[in-house]
Amino acid sequence: MAFSLGVDEGPNLVHQSIEKVKIIKERLKTAQSHQKSYLDVRRRDLEFQEDDWVFLRVSAINGIIRFGKKGKLSPRYVRPYRIIQRIGQVAQRLELPPEMSLVYPVFHVSMLKKVVGDPSLIVPAETVEVNEELTYEDIPVAIPDRHVRKLKNKKLPL
Repeated sequence: MAFSLGVDEGPNLVHQSIEKVKIIKERLKTAQSHQKSYLDVRRRDLEFQEDDWVFLRVSAINGIIRFGKKGKLSPRYVRPYRIIQRIGQVAQRLELPPEMSLVYPVFHVSMLKKVVGDPSLIVPAETVEVNEELTYEDIPVAIPDRHVRKLKNKKLPL
């Protein structure tokens, strides 16, 4: 059983497929414009100048820039740093203190938040000693309470 087209059916089929492609392109363009308008309302362009003061974002994900901050209630941004150079439109070089010399000083603008007000009024956080493996050691200052838990056959000091 062979399939054959009539003389008039071939050009008609091509014309129909061209019309369907035009409709699909129009619908794609409409969907893209809807998405763009939705994004444009929520987008804020971040632009910093040299000598601006910015906070640096601390990531909540392990293995990413943490600077010794951990835990659920830890701050999201750490102390203010001064921008010393703009690298393109989206990268900034920060002036980091000497104890953070192992951290690469170039950050994307999404990791920064502008300091509003006088940066000299901000109380600095405690410093964290970072070693060559980019890790640090938590040293407890004091043990506030101590007691012994009794199990069936054991005594556990807590």
